[in-house]
Amino acid sequence: MTSLAIAAYGLRKSYGDKVVLDGVDLTVPEGTVFSLLGPNGAGKTTAVKILSTLVAADAGELHVGGHDLAADPQAVRSAIGVTGQFSAVDGLITGEENMLLMADLHHLPKSEGRRVAAELLERFDLVDAAKKPAASYSGGMRRRLDIAMTLVGDPRIIFLDEPTTGLDPRSRHNMWQIIRELVAGGVTVFLTTQYLEEADQLADRIAVLNDGRIAAEGTADELKRLVPAGHVRLRFSDPTAYQRAAAALGEASRDDEQLSLHLPSDGSQRELRSVLDWLDAAGIEADELTVHTPDLDDVFFALTSTSVPAQSGQSKETVR
Repeated sequence: MTSLAIAAYGLRKSYGDKVVLDGVDLTVPEGTVFSLLGPNGAGKTTAVKILSTLVAADAGELHVGGHDLAADPQAVRSAIGVTGQFSAVDGLITGEENMLLMADLHHLPKSEGRRVAAELLERFDLVDAAKKPAASYSGGMRRRLDIAMTLVGDPRIIFLDEPTTGLDPRSRHNMWQIIRELVAGGVTVFLTTQYLEEADQLADRIAVLNDGRIAAEGTADELKRLVPAGHVRLRFSDPTAYQRAAAALGEASRDDEQLSLHLPSDGSQRELRSVLDWLDAAGIEADELTVHTPDLDDVFFALTSTSVPAQSGQSKETVR
């Protein structure tokens, strides 16, 4: 059985009358990427702060890195690294000085600190900028430096709270590759993100947090199967052909402005062939046929669009 890097059962946190986390259960196997999704204010950052010992939970059985969070928080801190939403980089000093400062905070001997700093600066392609003030770095460079600083203590579990927010697409893809390399080296990553594509690309398992509870959990493919949002879109340039097709396909939803029809579909070859055969038999020609299969956007909107509180004792929908 795979060992768990993180195990949280019945995690609860409130601020006054506001319940932020309402009995959350999470388990993260070692050497995997676990992504927590949810709308703003859902409690993602609060969960990260609690599991990284920055904020105390109101209740819950919590273990991180094999250590009881309540009984031995110092042992947890020794096992983890945290990269928050906002950069911890000091812009007034150089990248190298930021690294050496972090090495001092981890009580590394001077020679060891210099060696680790040099290795990480090279690993994150920051050698040429190492002697420059961090304030002069681009957003992607600052984020790479941020993660490099997190790795100074050689953590086996890393919390990444929206690590690519504000980065351009190229920098975001570079960050994805860094995360993949960390996991390939045995590191466990707990990721929160605003970008659903990011979770789709990186996460072994995904949980959707809504109104303080886990609405659903599973692999990306498993979650997509929860949402019947697949369809075939037929677009016409000839209004007459569009009207004929709309009259014959009563189950299709219409977009009269775009002259397009949407037919529910699982995207299978059999269904596509039947649509094409029907068009041929009816002598109707569509100018464009596109297939949409459910993605994490569909899952996200389906699970978070209504804020109806779950009843006490209601279980989350988990896909195994």
